[in-house]
Amino acid sequence: MARRCEICGKGTISGQNVPRKGQAKKKGGVGQHIGVTTKRVFMPNIVSVKTLIDGTPKTIKVCTRCLRAGKVTKIV
Repeated sequence: MARRCEICGKGTISGQNVPRKGQAKKKGGVGQHIGVTTKRVFMPNIVSVKTLIDGTPKTIKVCTRCLRAGKVTKIV
């Protein structure tokens, strides 16, 4: 199953990892050297939550932002 929020649709996003060497000029150095960029993946914070959907308890995958915003109510 995909790592995706069932409420807002937030999922994984690809990006780059940029290694930097040296001290920045702002901080008194001679400048930074940027190395070779490599691929990386930004993962959303997804949790499985038991909630009531149409009166029946179901387990859905929800991002923590939707959980904090009150879009989903947990049942204990």
